[in-house]
Amino acid sequence: MTLDPYLAGRLHHLEGLGDRAMARSDPEAARCFAEYHRDPAEWRMPDVSVEDRSVPGPHGEVPVRIYRPREQSGRALLWLHGGGFMAGDLDMPEAHTVGSELAARAQALVVSVGYRLAVDGVRYPVPVDDAYAAWTWLAGTGWAEAGAVALGGASAGSALALSTALRLRDRGLPLPRSVLLAYPFVHFPSPALDADGAARMEVLPPVLRFTPESIEAMVRNYVGRVGGLPADAMPGAADLSGLPATSILLSEYDDLRPSGELLARQLEESGVPHRTYLAAGMPHGHLNRGPSLGEVDRSLAFFADALTG
Repeated sequence: MTLDPYLAGRLHHLEGLGDRAMARSDPEAARCFAEYHRDPAEWRMPDVSVEDRSVPGPHGEVPVRIYRPREQSGRALLWLHGGGFMAGDLDMPEAHTVGSELAARAQALVVSVGYRLAVDGVRYPVPVDDAYAAWTWLAGTGWAEAGAVALGGASAGSALALSTALRLRDRGLPLPRSVLLAYPFVHFPSPALDADGAARMEVLPPVLRFTPESIEAMVRNYVGRVGGLPADAMPGAADLSGLPATSILLSEYDDLRPSGELLARQLEESGVPHRTYLAAGMPHGHLNRGPSLGEVDRSLAFFADALTG
């Protein structure tokens, strides 16, 4: 499929911009990026309550945001936003909109985690430690029925979610009911697109692309090196056997899509139940948009179904 027509019609806002780092640091670039991200309709908060608090962790308190639907089902989800391990927060749509929508759609308690970012000397395993601490806290609250807590994340947050699930398995602790991964970035080196996929991606400007150099920079910033990586830093290299059922959401226009596709094949070989959904015409990070875009709505429905099924 071609790039979503609505998004294609807004690409002109990104003309002349450099890479993602520039868009975050330059005010004019950030303004253009915000215009590109304007949705067809304004998102409206569903009927859920929101509470900010912090939970204990080995490196200090970990901020979390708790979303409670009006009617709760005994289900819960721990959710980890993306941002290349170095960006993102609890206010970004991939955290706030997703947390609100999944709480309402699945009648599930959702806890979004403000894990420490790989900035100012913070590196692996600190973000994983924060995610694990938030999981330990949520699993011990009694807010959800036993065995009804799921674990999920987007992009780099997918790596943290998968690493947390592996840590639970390796320590012989109860596993999540299911794992939800949005456009996961869990391999280094990241697999390359095939020729057709690479040609399709040429429609996107540099600010929406992930080059081999930028991917290497993300990993080096997160771990401190790009060789001899621990398996749970980029967990696509780990033994995945024994993990719970996993749902993988892919973005069609995404340089990192091969990582999610490879992960699905690895789960198949490991005997882990899994399913995938390809968001047609969507670029990486499409959950940073609202459900007025049809594929974002369908992506949220895919995860809500995974939580309720």
